[in-house]
Amino acid sequence: MRFLPSPIAVALAALALTACAKNLPNTDIRDTEDNRAIIGVVDAYRKAFDARDVQGVMVLVSPGYYDDAGTVDASDDVDYKSLPVVLQETFSRLSQVRLEMGITAITVMGDTANVDMFYDAKYRVATPRTDIPKRDTDVQRIVMKKEAGVWRIVTGL
Repeated sequence: MRFLPSPIAVALAALALTACAKNLPNTDIRDTEDNRAIIGVVDAYRKAFDARDVQGVMVLVSPGYYDDAGTVDASDDVDYKSLPVVLQETFSRLSQVRLEMGITAITVMGDTANVDMFYDAKYRVATPRTDIPKRDTDVQRIVMKKEAGVWRIVTGL
């Protein structure tokens, strides 16, 4: 005689396994190898930005990087080739910068991931007379692709 588990028993077992899944500390984000790696890329980006390190940012970016800045105007689009120039121009105007980021969700679909976050940027813009303090806060989505086993940013900076 063969034993077949009841649908209720199967559902309870699945629920128990789901309840055992762990989140990263202080988040609603599942503790997976991919999520930890993605968070590592976001943190490395934050550190490189704070240090105003163009090369530090570029090692995190995919050669296929492209961002249309959310507009239909192609003049403000940035690709991998133009990104270092844009970063250098941005960093040259900043006398101080502190970028804080909080990831609210990570959705991994195969080799692509959407990273939803908020940021709080505190910085000073250098002008000929003085430095002007500024602060920006907003939400943002960075999209990443896994290339040769490494997560790289493809849009959203």
